[in-house]
Amino acid sequence: MIAILASFLISTNATAHELVASCRSMIPADVELSGRIVLRNRKGIPQAEYGYVLNRRAGKTDLRLTGEDGADVPFAREGRILGTDVTWSDLTLDYLWWDDFSYDAEREGESVHGQKCAVVVMRKGGRTVRVWVDRKTGALMQAEEMADGKAVRRLWGTRIKKFGERWMANVLEVETVGSGHRTKITVEALK
Repeated sequence: MIAILASFLISTNATAHELVASCRSMIPADVELSGRIVLRNRKGIPQAEYGYVLNRRAGKTDLRLTGEDGADVPFAREGRILGTDVTWSDLTLDYLWWDDFSYDAEREGESVHGQKCAVVVMRKGGRTVRVWVDRKTGALMQAEEMADGKAVRRLWGTRIKKFGERWMANVLEVETVGSGHRTKITVEALK
């Protein structure tokens, strides 16, 4: 998930590799996150809600989803999860480990939530994700999945919370562009 360490400063002359390394370093190698995934319509009314537990240990990531009754809910790793706007990539931020990336010079200096950002385009196979990285902290601020040069899905943090010694977004929004709905991911616990 998106993490912010206030004491980390990144040079305005940082390379794309340094920015991506900064984002990677903020994501715990071994972690358990748990919380809720809530699909909401245009008016913010919940349409579906799931609990989740995401475990990352020794480079392997597992995800468990539960319904309102607490029973496990099966899902596919490909595409959107259970009709929500959320994908496996949103929860794991796997695109941060893709090897093909470069600055998006046309978008350099754009702001997200008032923070001046560098914009990096990441590619793997036929997939492209554009990420906004805070120039001050090196934290991932926003991500967009692209298709045919246009954004098709967006992810951004809306609230930050301190879990132990780590600051990270504890509320994320994910939107499929033009869908008329949005999905909120909350992080309730981090171990």
